[in-house]
Amino acid sequence: MTTPRIIVVRISGRTYRDLRITTHCGLVARAFGAEKIILSQDSDTSVPKTIQSVVERFGGDFEVAFTPNIGQQLKKLKKEGFTIVHLTMYGEKLKSHLPTLRKKNKIAIVIGADKVPASVYQQADYNIGITNQPHSEVAALAVTMHEIMDGKEEEITFKNRKLEVIPTSKGKRVNKFS
Repeated sequence: MTTPRIIVVRISGRTYRDLRITTHCGLVARAFGAEKIILSQDSDTSVPKTIQSVVERFGGDFEVAFTPNIGQQLKKLKKEGFTIVHLTMYGEKLKSHLPTLRKKNKIAIVIGADKVPASVYQQADYNIGITNQPHSEVAALAVTMHEIMDGKEEEITFKNRKLEVIPTSKGKRVNKFS
């Protein structure tokens, strides 16, 4: 299995309500190995600052970008060779597409908030449902990335980190680098 380049595209619709959720989507994307999250233009501008603070402390090259038009962004990603995976409770089971997705070199995972435009369903190569029940897009993103990465996100070493959490059975251990 190759480790794919993963970009997450976050469609926002309820800016104030989605501030923490959008931030958590960015943190999950980074921790699970994505290189970037692309946010709707209407997303809160404090989100990149919060995520960048984590990148500065815990390392990595994760990027946050904005797009004025999700449809155009998806077209651009397709032209660049990305497979578009839209996470929706109405989609097909992830398990049935995992063998194919694990072979892809470039994947763009689209996660929505409020009402996702019908065009996103049409542009997606895969509409995937995690449980086909209402729940959090943060959970759907984490499960999807974990499965696509086949658990390899636990082996990622983040460059230029100032802090590193050391796994322990009890308590907390953190290495600090200068």
